[in-house]
Amino acid sequence: SHFTITRDFLCFMSRYKFRNPIASYFITISVQQWVDLFSRPVYRHILLKNLRYCQNHKGLVIHAWVIMTNHLHLIVRSEGNHSLPLIMRDFKKHCSKELYAEIAKHPKESRRTWLLSLLKQEKGIRLWQFGNHPIELFNTQVAQQKLNYLHLNPVKAEIVEHPEEYLYSSARDYVGKPGLLEVEMI
Repeated sequence: SHFTITRDFLCFMSRYKFRNPIASYFITISVQQWVDLFSRPVYRHILLKNLRYCQNHKGLVIHAWVIMTNHLHLIVRSEGNHSLPLIMRDFKKHCSKELYAEIAKHPKESRRTWLLSLLKQEKGIRLWQFGNHPIELFNTQVAQQKLNYLHLNPVKAEIVEHPEEYLYSSARDYVGKPGLLEVEMI
């Protein structure tokens, strides 16, 4: 039975791969142990800065996004000769280092000691859970379902009543309001 569990687990995990280099993907990136790191604006702005960098220098195209307290969802693709898995790897690695440094120097971070001990691992800094769980948006129905799911996250979390009221989301762009990131709508 151990073999069956292992085989089933491997089959389940193999679903989440970047297979089509020109496709758009729904991605979820979660903080280790679901820690509510992004409850502070300073940390959300570090994510935004790094996403902008990837857009301007690494070929990242963002169709939709939302930053929640302990994870973010993206609908993205890459353009040119850029590889989406490598873009996401670099994004996560750089954000980890920058967020760790910000936590370390932030004098009013009441969770500083705990956060730093949680994030510091033997092999370096580990902010994110393993993987991105990419789901290819292979048709308009899947794309619309993921877009709705992403934009409704702050509503379900009871942060706002309407998706476009949440500043840290592309829902604003989709109703004609200015957003915080450049978005190519789907």
